[in-house]
Amino acid sequence: MADVGVAVSGMTEHDLLEVVEIVESSRLSRWGWSAYYAELQSSNRALMLVARVQRPLEQTESCNLAGYIVARVTAGELHINNVAIRPIYRGKGIGTELLRRIMLAGKELGAYAAFLEVRSGNVAAQSLYEKCGFDLIGRRRSYYTDPNEDALVMSADLKQDA
Repeated sequence: MADVGVAVSGMTEHDLLEVVEIVESSRLSRWGWSAYYAELQSSNRALMLVARVQRPLEQTESCNLAGYIVARVTAGELHINNVAIRPIYRGKGIGTELLRRIMLAGKELGAYAAFLEVRSGNVAAQSLYEKCGFDLIGRRRSYYTDPNEDALVMSADLKQDA
C-alpha cells in the first residue's frame, strides 16, 4: 500500500460525495449521501474509515479517496456494511488494510466476531475476505437486486490475534 500513497483515517462529512461516487462505480447497494451522513451522526458504534490518496495514480482534482469501509458494532458483533475501492486502486492492498483496521477497531469496541454479506458472483471480494480470515457460513437467496443475486454470508473470529 505504501507505493500507492494512501493513508487510512476516519470518514468525515467532506468525504461523502466521493464515497457515493465510489459506491456508484462498485455496484454496491446504494445508501446515498443521506444514509452515510446519518451513519456518521449516529452513535460511537458506527465505524467509518476512508483510504485517502496522497499520491494519486491519475491526475484528477476530484479524486481524493481510494476507498472506504463502513461497519457497526452491535451486541458484540462487527457488521461490515460496505467496503469499496475505486477501480484504479484495486489489487493494491487497500481493501486488505481497510478490513484489517476496521476489524481491529471492532475488536477494541468489544466485538468477538465480524460478519458481512457479499454478492455470490463477486469472486474477487470473496477472495479478499477469505484472505482476511472470513469463512463462508451461509447464503441469503435473492438478497441483492439490480441485478437479482444471492448473498454469501461470511464471518471472521475477532478473538484471535490479528
